[in-house]
Amino acid sequence: MSNYEGRWKTVEVKVENGIAWVMLNRPEKRNAMSPTLNSEMVQVLDAIELDDAAKVLVLSGNGTAWTAGMDLKEYFREVDAGPEILQEKIRRDASEWQWRRLRMYTKPTIAMVNGWCFGGGFSPLVACDLAIAADEAVFGLSEINWGIPPGNLVSKAMADTVGHRRALHYIMTGDTFTGVEAADMGLVNKSVPLEQLRAETIALAAKLTEKNPVVLRTAKHGFKRARELTWEQAEDYLYAKLDQAQLRDPEHGRQQGLKQFLDDKSIKPGLQAYKR
Repeated sequence: MSNYEGRWKTVEVKVENGIAWVMLNRPEKRNAMSPTLNSEMVQVLDAIELDDAAKVLVLSGNGTAWTAGMDLKEYFREVDAGPEILQEKIRRDASEWQWRRLRMYTKPTIAMVNGWCFGGGFSPLVACDLAIAADEAVFGLSEINWGIPPGNLVSKAMADTVGHRRALHYIMTGDTFTGVEAADMGLVNKSVPLEQLRAETIALAAKLTEKNPVVLRTAKHGFKRARELTWEQAEDYLYAKLDQAQLRDPEHGRQQGLKQFLDDKSIKPGLQAYKR
């Protein structure tokens, strides 16, 4: 087990059985994201990326919340009173981990939404590759209720995952919704009772750890980039990624899979993966 105990003030990290459990750790503040937390999360992502024991990253929160969004006092009132250049750095740290780094992370990521998920929390939620929520979790875009539009890339995150009418309803009204409703609208992959959430997340993470990591990374990056390209651009890009995966893959998964299917007749690719 990798030892990260006490390394960060606002984030708790444990690596067990291939899973890096990254827990936002400000439970008394419902894990609201402060400038310190944002800065530390950049360090956490760097550390996990280079940790061979960590195959999958699970992002969650200690206590009763996933995250209540940005810390209004530390992130807004105190930062607003500071120099303009400090505001730029704090915004950059937030964006760096919440979507820029997390969205194209080199390892698979799962958001495990255990409780409150509000405002700015929607950016890292959507940036994670997959998401499982507790039925009892409460989601909301409450910014409209205190006089501002959603910050960071929250609106972009909603536009990428939720239908037009539903997204605008929650952005414009500030209404809350449950984990069950989040799954129904496609914001998360699945919703389960809270007592089953960790076991469900572990089962999903186990499936991912069984896959070829180079091919898994190429597949997810290819999908995310292709959404932003034309068909012609996507064709060129995805074939290039396919070639790149074969060159970088130390397992030679393509050759192994073809041999096991065509020569050994030991697998059925549509039903099972090649034996690593």
